[in-house]
Amino acid sequence: MTAHNFTLKRLDLPEMAQASRIHRASFDDRLPWLKGLHTPQEDQWFYENCIFPQCEVWTAFAPEMAGIIAFKTGWIEQLYILPEFQGRGIGSTLLKQAQQTLSHLQLWTFQRNIQAQKFYGKHGFTAIDQTDGHDNEEKEPDILFEWRKSGSEYTI
Repeated sequence: MTAHNFTLKRLDLPEMAQASRIHRASFDDRLPWLKGLHTPQEDQWFYENCIFPQCEVWTAFAPEMAGIIAFKTGWIEQLYILPEFQGRGIGSTLLKQAQQTLSHLQLWTFQRNIQAQKFYGKHGFTAIDQTDGHDNEEKEPDILFEWRKSGSEYTI
């Protein structure tokens, strides 16, 4: 799939190292107060052993790997775009990949990440809950967002 001068591709296990580097670069850029939470080796282990076995992981090449999304039934686990590629439609296109695949999605984002909140709101997500961060590793207050495809029903 090609759009906006970049190509989408589903990633395989050997590409999780690069996916974890994109995660860390974007995370540290947007959330500098949490920088250094994990080592690069810990990030790679997490992607190879937790994210990859449970999720579809996609990237956008522009022409190098510029962003990633990891999603599974009902959840977006990760969505990160390298800082130098943000604002070019890559995040929107990766998010649409998940929205075309699934009819219902939820995700958490930090309350201090205003840019992410605006991004998800623009793509039809609604805030449905928030916490003081006591349950997340970072102890950072967060917000639960939800999206439903028009006409879809979801019951718990």
